[in-house]
Amino acid sequence: MDSNPSSAETAQKSIYVSSAVTNAAKILVVGHFAVGKTTFIGSLSEITPLRTEEKMTQASEHVDDLRGVTGKTTTTVALDFGRLTLSDDLVLYLFGTPGQQRFMQLWEDMARGALGALLLVDPTRLEETFPVIDLIEGYGLEYAIAVNCFDSAPVYEEAEVREALDLLPDTPVVHCDARDQQSSAQALIALVRHLLDRTS
Repeated sequence: MDSNPSSAETAQKSIYVSSAVTNAAKILVVGHFAVGKTTFIGSLSEITPLRTEEKMTQASEHVDDLRGVTGKTTTTVALDFGRLTLSDDLVLYLFGTPGQQRFMQLWEDMARGALGALLLVDPTRLEETFPVIDLIEGYGLEYAIAVNCFDSAPVYEEAEVREALDLLPDTPVVHCDARDQQSSAQALIALVRHLLDRTS
C-alpha cells in the first residue's frame, strides 16, 4: 500500500490552518470598481478564494460606470477572501472589498480589526481612487498604493502617482501585476513593511 499522501489528501489538508498557527492578521485589498482586487487575491491565496461574484446585467448599466473597462462580465457584490501563511505560527487573511458605491456599507464591518489596506489603482482611472482613499482614511487605516500594471496601461513614475493622488511622503507606492503571484507578493510586502515601520 502506498504510504505517500495523494494530491487530493494534500489539497484537503491545505484547506485547514495548521495547529501551530497562533497569530492571525487581517488585511484589506481595496480599490475602485474593476481595478483587479479579485484577481490580486486569487494570485496570492493558498486556498481556493471565496468569491461573491455575480454576472453583470442590463439592470446595472446605469449604476456601474463601465467607461475604461473592457471585457468585464462579473462583479463582486460582497467580498473576496483568501489566506496566506507567512510563517509556522502566523497566517494572513485577505479581504477584498466591493468597488461600487452602493456596497460601501459593507466597509465598516470589513475594516474592523484590519491592520491596514492595500489600495489597488488603475493608472487609466486615477481619479476614481479618491473616494476610496477617503474611506480608508475615514476608518483610520494605514495603507500602501499598488498601481496595477496591465497590458496597454500607461506607466507613471512613482512621483507622478504621488502628485496625482496627493499622497503623504511616507505612503508606499509600488507597481504590480495583479495576475502575477510574485508581483502581487511584492506589493503585499511593501504594505507589511509600512505597517511595521508605523508600529516601531
